[in-house]
Amino acid sequence: MRLFLTLLLSLSLVSTALHAQKKDSSKVNTKSLIGVSVSGGVLYGGFMTALSTVWYKDLNQVGFHFKNDNLHWLQIDKFGHAYSSYVFSKVGMDLLKRTGLDDKKAAIWGGAYGFLFLTSVEIIDAHYSSWGFSTGDVVSNAFGSLLLTGQELLFKEQYVSFKYSYHTTEFVSLRPKVFGENYFNQLVADYNGQTYWMSLNLGSLFPKSKYIPSWLCVSGGYGAYGLLSSETNPTREGFGTDPFPEFDRTRHYYLSLDIDFDKIKTKSKVLKTIFSFLNLVKVPFPTLDIDGNGKASFHPLYF
Repeated sequence: MRLFLTLLLSLSLVSTALHAQKKDSSKVNTKSLIGVSVSGGVLYGGFMTALSTVWYKDLNQVGFHFKNDNLHWLQIDKFGHAYSSYVFSKVGMDLLKRTGLDDKKAAIWGGAYGFLFLTSVEIIDAHYSSWGFSTGDVVSNAFGSLLLTGQELLFKEQYVSFKYSYHTTEFVSLRPKVFGENYFNQLVADYNGQTYWMSLNLGSLFPKSKYIPSWLCVSGGYGAYGLLSSETNPTREGFGTDPFPEFDRTRHYYLSLDIDFDKIKTKSKVLKTIFSFLNLVKVPFPTLDIDGNGKASFHPLYF
């Protein structure tokens, strides 16, 4: 997960190059298809190699085993798995479509690529004592890929887009080794600041309406607050250290508006690629926040 942003950047560069090269045609561009396949394989191999040699290098390797982590982090990590699988599936599908491959095949193979990517990490986890094979993670991976592929097969578009937002929290300073010592690590490690969104495109839902822009979405989000550790909060970092403040571990549910950048029309190939990746994050908007205890609050802008 910590290498996710690096890989996503690599995929975006490949996507930009292919997008600029694509020609209007209903036929498959064999060279582009081979290029996409080889690039995907190289990135996959590089990612797995980096995980094995860097991320796992100081961990104790054991035999294949399972680990039930479904209660960890109030399931924020499960949303992260689903989102990551959705992103990889979408990037894979978009790249395949740009080769001229049939939309249905592109959706199926793109979804399979996203699921394979994330589940391969799970298989590696299964061989280390600090981790383990999590069926909950695999289910989440499958959900993310199926959300992408299912909508493409049924509707030929994404009525619901899976999105992500993050804001820095006070917990980073309390446990920097857990939640990340720099901003990029915090993006994937600080579960308190992460929010995962489902943005429903109102323009697609009501295509004949004169009053609803094609890009307007209503978005529901899920997040959590007060998490110092995966299941229960520790009282202090270690023997002799100052005690942590007490925090209630609470779920948060959000309601907001959003923008579907894929619906913004432009003839610029560069802008289309930029919009494609902007569509992976939630745009800050006024937001209603309801916590797990039923307490409601309002954020003029929430990200």
